[in-house]
Amino acid sequence: MTNNPVLDSFLHQLYLQHQESGKCISPEEVAKWLNDIFGLLYPERSTQTFINEVAFMKHFEHLRAQLNHILSSCNDSSADDLVDRFFDSLPEIKAKLDKDLEATFLGDPAAKTKQVVIRSYPGFYAIAAYRLANALDKLGTLLIPRALTEHAHVMTGIDIHPSATIGEYFCIDHGTGIVVGETTVIGNHVKLYQGVTLGALSVDKKDATTKRHPTIEDEVVIYAGATILGGNTVVGKGSVIGGNVWLTRSVPEGSKVYYSASMSDESGETDRITIKS
Repeated sequence: MTNNPVLDSFLHQLYLQHQESGKCISPEEVAKWLNDIFGLLYPERSTQTFINEVAFMKHFEHLRAQLNHILSSCNDSSADDLVDRFFDSLPEIKAKLDKDLEATFLGDPAAKTKQVVIRSYPGFYAIAAYRLANALDKLGTLLIPRALTEHAHVMTGIDIHPSATIGEYFCIDHGTGIVVGETTVIGNHVKLYQGVTLGALSVDKKDATTKRHPTIEDEVVIYAGATILGGNTVVGKGSVIGGNVWLTRSVPEGSKVYYSASMSDESGETDRITIKS
């Protein structure tokens, strides 16, 4: 006790909250598992060396046990079944990531090798965290998917909600400041540059179960600083969204949307959004 009744009462309440909160594993341990599973999928990111295949398989089983421990500690029921289902999906996750890697390598002239992308590109790291988190999210796990993507957010500045729907050959270039909201739907062969926001028009809690974020169809490129908002907003296939565009309505397939700023004319207009389709 501190001999201060007010402080003692405050600390007692905090103690009770600690007791009631459970023993969910620390974010640092979740982050370590993420990095280890990423290293399993891509040896360029691995901190492990294996003298033979037996050692490799032991490491694999260790990662399974780690995930079971993480899920069990965070009160996810049927952890054994969830772990089995997640690892059964690992070949599919790797196949998707290989396509994302291909898109990133081909989409960036500065990428000299795929190994450079794997080792050093924050966009690919954030996509990998999303793919793994999304697989767990689809299995109904409660806390871990968001912990995975939030670790990637801290490391890269790229915030992808684990419940977002993202197609194949996804490419993030530079990436810092990107936000992809929970109900966003992204098609195949989509490329995002830094500072893009795919967000909601409303943050009212009553809208939590509705589609609040935009749909981006196949083969769309969205340049730096663009903001696209709203669950009914659809960016049509093959469109190009220019830098700094603020878009809250749908645009048809093949559109080119850009922001232009100029000196004020007689009407007082200084900037505008132009849509060509």
